[in-house]
Amino acid sequence: MVMGAASSKLEKALGDQFPEGERYFGLENFGNTCYCNSVLQALYFCVPFREQLLEYYEGRKNVGDVEENILTCLADLFTQISSQKKKTGVIAPKRFVQRVRKENELFNSHMHQDAHEFLNFLLNELVDILEKESNKEPFVTWVHKSFQGILTNETRCLRCETVTARDETFLDLSLDIEQNSSITSCLKNFSSTETLNAEDKFFCDKCCSLQEAQKRMKIKKTPNVLVIHLKRFKYMEQLGRNKKLLYRVVFPLELKLSNTINNSDAEYSLFAVVVHVGGGSNHGHYVSLIKSHNRWLYFDDDNVDMIDESAVQTYFGSTQEFSNNTDYGYILFYEGLG
Repeated sequence: MVMGAASSKLEKALGDQFPEGERYFGLENFGNTCYCNSVLQALYFCVPFREQLLEYYEGRKNVGDVEENILTCLADLFTQISSQKKKTGVIAPKRFVQRVRKENELFNSHMHQDAHEFLNFLLNELVDILEKESNKEPFVTWVHKSFQGILTNETRCLRCETVTARDETFLDLSLDIEQNSSITSCLKNFSSTETLNAEDKFFCDKCCSLQEAQKRMKIKKTPNVLVIHLKRFKYMEQLGRNKKLLYRVVFPLELKLSNTINNSDAEYSLFAVVVHVGGGSNHGHYVSLIKSHNRWLYFDDDNVDMIDESAVQTYFGSTQEFSNNTDYGYILFYEGLG
């Protein structure tokens, strides 16, 4: 069986360096479910999230018959992986995928889906279930503890100088991208000041009228795990469809936010990248690059291989309009080093 052979190759390569208690399992594809598999691997290797989920599963085991939902299916899947006797192999996330398809019409087809939409749906769904179970809203769940940060939307009226600030929470940041840029420059653009004038004037409560204003987004509280989504798919009016932007966007292995966020010395380390493979937005494939115990691994559905850290930079994008290599970083997962 080829699958077993591939996984034992990984075991041989790691030998006695295989991390104690760790499991490296590929996930079977159920008809274009690579969008789901690539995100699941990133979440599995987000260790605080995994630990909380396994703990949740342990706590629920004694509750008796629990109604199945996305959270119980995910907890079940992660427990299944972590408790395997073998160190490597392949698992079929069939029940989880069936549950996702049942819960959300969008994913109930064999069409190519968007990994970022799936991640968003999944995290929000988990939060909803945990909030309902706690009967307290707003309730800070362990999903929030991993991924939630706070943005402040500041608007300054240019007539009376009054600043209106509105806080909003986020589980990930979606960044516009430009050719030959970096995560740092994309974050700077995200926080840059924009002027509201002409039809975009702002209603100032103090002046009681529409006024010109300056607006900016600031990250007020950084999350423990920073998830960055690069907006690689752009709707093109003249084409009437989305186009994949092949832009080269450099993402560092270590990210310092001091350059982009006032008085924040938050530092992060990259541990997962969901990669979109292919030139179009409506087809293609997803794989993930995962850093586990200081080694980089490549997860492609049921295949798991080791890769060199230096290979990560081949996923930045292209400086050319057309490129043979279309495997580019799409969702980045950074863990806080605090």
